Amino acid sequence: MSKKVKKVVKKAKKTTQKAVSSVIKKKKEDLPAGKQNKIIPLADRVLVRPLTSEELEKKTNFGIIIPDTIDEEKIKDQGIVIAVGKGKYDDGKLNPMTVKVGDRIMFSRYGFDEIKFNEEEYFILKEENILAIIKN
Repeated sequence: MSKKVKKVVKKAKKTTQKAVSSVIKKKKEDLPAGKQNKIIPLADRVLVRPLTSEELEKKTNFGIIIPDTIDEEKIKDQGIVIAVGKGKYDDGKLNPMTVKVGDRIMFSRYGFDEIKFNEEEYFILKEENILAIIKN
Protein backbone atom coordinates (compact mmCIF):
# COMPACT_ATOMS: atom_id res chain seq x y z
CA MET A 1 0.00 0.00 0.00
CA SER A 2 1.40 3.40 -0.94
CA LYS A 3 2.01 6.19 1.55
CA LYS A 4 -0.81 8.28 0.03
CA VAL A 5 -3.36 5.47 0.41
CA LYS A 6 -2.23 4.79 3.98
CA LYS A 7 -2.62 8.48 4.79
CA VAL A 8 -6.14 8.62 3.32
CA VAL A 9 -7.19 5.45 5.16
CA LYS A 10 -5.79 6.78 8.45
CA LYS A 11 -7.64 10.08 7.99
CA ALA A 12 -10.89 8.25 7.17
CA LYS A 13 -10.56 6.08 10.29
CA LYS A 14 -9.95 9.15 12.45
CA THR A 15 -12.99 10.96 10.99
CA THR A 16 -15.19 7.89 11.49
CA GLN A 17 -14.03 7.44 15.08
CA LYS A 18 -14.78 11.12 15.81
CA ALA A 19 -18.28 10.83 14.38
CA VAL A 20 -19.04 7.63 16.28
CA SER A 21 -17.74 8.99 19.58
CA SER A 22 -19.81 12.18 19.23
CA VAL A 23 -22.96 10.11 18.67
CA ILE A 24 -22.17 7.90 21.66
CA LYS A 25 -21.60 10.93 23.88
CA LYS A 26 -25.06 12.30 23.13
CA LYS A 27 -27.08 11.81 26.30
CA LYS A 28 -30.56 10.39 26.57
CA GLU A 29 -31.82 13.67 27.99
CA ASP A 30 -30.92 15.41 24.74
CA LEU A 31 -33.54 13.39 22.87
CA PRO A 32 -37.06 14.83 22.65
CA ALA A 33 -39.70 13.45 25.01
CA GLY A 34 -41.27 10.24 23.74
CA LYS A 35 -38.28 9.46 21.51
CA GLN A 36 -36.23 7.74 24.20
CA ASN A 37 -35.72 3.98 24.00
CA LYS A 38 -38.59 3.13 21.71
CA ILE A 39 -38.97 0.13 19.43
CA ILE A 40 -40.96 0.79 16.26
CA PRO A 41 -41.76 -2.33 14.22
CA LEU A 42 -41.38 -2.11 10.45
CA ALA A 43 -43.96 -3.02 7.79
CA ASP A 44 -46.38 -5.70 9.01
CA ARG A 45 -44.52 -6.56 12.21
CA VAL A 46 -45.87 -6.30 15.75
CA LEU A 47 -44.05 -5.84 19.08
CA VAL A 48 -45.63 -8.02 21.78
CA ARG A 49 -45.07 -8.32 25.53
CA PRO A 50 -45.67 -11.95 26.52
CA LEU A 51 -48.27 -12.54 29.22
CA THR A 52 -47.05 -13.54 32.68
CA SER A 53 -48.42 -16.58 34.49
CA GLU A 54 -50.44 -14.25 36.77
CA GLU A 55 -52.11 -12.63 33.75
CA LEU A 56 -53.10 -16.04 32.41
CA GLU A 57 -54.93 -17.10 35.60
CA LYS A 58 -58.73 -17.00 35.37
CA LYS A 59 -60.93 -15.22 37.94
CA THR A 60 -64.60 -15.80 38.62
CA ASN A 61 -67.06 -12.94 39.16
CA PHE A 62 -66.50 -13.33 42.92
CA GLY A 63 -62.72 -12.90 42.60
CA ILE A 64 -61.87 -16.58 43.07
CA ILE A 65 -58.78 -17.48 41.07
CA ILE A 66 -59.03 -20.69 39.09
CA PRO A 67 -55.44 -21.76 38.52
CA ASP A 68 -54.70 -23.32 35.20
CA THR A 69 -51.87 -25.78 34.77
CA ILE A 70 -49.58 -23.18 33.30
CA ASP A 71 -46.49 -24.38 31.58
CA GLU A 72 -43.83 -22.40 29.73
CA GLU A 73 -45.27 -23.23 26.30
CA LYS A 74 -48.71 -21.82 27.14
CA ILE A 75 -47.17 -18.51 28.22
CA LYS A 76 -45.28 -18.21 24.93
CA ASP A 77 -48.38 -18.04 22.71
CA GLN A 78 -50.28 -15.07 24.19
CA GLY A 79 -49.34 -11.45 24.70
CA ILE A 80 -50.25 -7.76 24.67
CA VAL A 81 -49.51 -5.64 21.59
CA ILE A 82 -47.06 -2.86 22.51
CA ALA A 83 -46.36 -1.36 19.07
CA VAL A 84 -47.53 -1.92 15.50
CA GLY A 85 -45.90 -1.25 12.13
CA LYS A 86 -47.64 0.74 9.38
CA GLY A 87 -48.67 -2.29 7.36
CA LYS A 88 -47.58 -4.18 4.28
CA TYR A 89 -47.51 -2.86 0.73
CA ASP A 90 -49.23 -5.09 -1.81
CA ASP A 91 -49.14 -3.97 -5.47
CA GLY A 92 -48.23 -0.44 -4.36
CA LYS A 93 -51.21 -0.20 -1.97
CA LEU A 94 -50.74 -0.09 1.82
CA ASN A 95 -52.77 -2.73 3.68
CA PRO A 96 -53.30 -1.39 7.22
CA MET A 97 -52.76 -3.57 10.28
CA THR A 98 -55.69 -5.46 11.82
CA VAL A 99 -54.37 -5.35 15.40
CA LYS A 100 -53.79 -2.23 17.46
CA VAL A 101 -51.79 -1.31 20.54
CA GLY A 102 -53.31 -2.81 23.68
CA ASP A 103 -54.92 -5.84 22.00
CA ARG A 104 -54.46 -9.18 23.73
CA ILE A 105 -53.50 -11.70 21.07
CA MET A 106 -52.76 -15.36 20.53
CA PHE A 107 -49.97 -16.14 18.08
CA SER A 108 -48.10 -19.05 16.56
CA ARG A 109 -45.69 -20.65 19.04
CA TYR A 110 -42.79 -20.69 16.63
CA GLY A 111 -43.55 -17.57 14.60
CA PHE A 112 -41.73 -14.91 16.62
CA ASP A 113 -38.28 -13.56 17.41
CA GLU A 114 -37.38 -13.00 21.06
CA ILE A 115 -35.63 -9.75 21.95
CA LYS A 116 -34.54 -8.22 25.22
CA PHE A 117 -34.85 -4.43 25.55
CA ASN A 118 -34.35 -2.43 28.77
CA GLU A 119 -34.19 -5.66 30.79
CA GLU A 120 -37.62 -6.79 29.53
CA GLU A 121 -38.47 -9.61 27.14
CA TYR A 122 -40.49 -8.89 24.00
CA PHE A 123 -41.47 -10.74 20.86
CA ILE A 124 -41.48 -9.37 17.31
CA LEU A 125 -43.73 -11.20 14.88
CA LYS A 126 -45.41 -10.71 11.55
CA GLU A 127 -49.12 -10.06 11.44
CA GLU A 128 -49.64 -13.33 9.55
CA ASN A 129 -48.42 -15.21 12.66
CA ILE A 130 -51.20 -13.73 14.81
CA LEU A 131 -53.92 -16.35 15.17
CA ALA A 132 -56.58 -14.41 17.12
CA ILE A 133 -57.45 -11.31 19.11
CA ILE A 134 -58.70 -12.25 22.58
CA LYS A 135 -61.71 -10.21 23.74
CA ASN A 136 -63.03 -10.35 27.32
